Amino acid sequence: RCLIVARLSRASDIIRTIRDPEKPNTLEELEVVTENCVEVQEIGEDEYLVIIRFTPTVPHCSLATLIGLCLRIKLQRCLPFRHKLEIYISEGTHSTEEDINKQINDKERVAAAMENPNLREIVEQCVTEPD
Repeated sequence: RCLIVARLSRASDIIRTIRDPEKPNTLEELEVVTENCVEVQEIGEDEYLVIIRFTPTVPHCSLATLIGLCLRIKLQRCLPFRHKLEIYISEGTHSTEEDINKQINDKERVAAAMENPNLREIVEQCVTEPD
């Protein structure tokens, strides 16, 4: 139980500093992510399922896929334990949430997106810790 709480706290700390692609704010400041949006479940010995549900600022947010990509990349790089990652848009908060959820949870589409130099640069700017 204590380990899950520690994992939960760690995942929350990692995503709170991701910056919005358009605004100078963090996702936490914009309430796109909160502590309550992270769920951690033990799925094996020393292996955890981390589920993130984020809320775009508007129902037609054109950057929701990019935000999901930033969440995935930062967590993949920074989580210090074995994990499986699922990222979703909070239910009912985006007009194309189903399509976006499929996209940000598809390994091949994520890999293809990160091969695009322009997209990769934007993701890097969003996930890099401020000095």
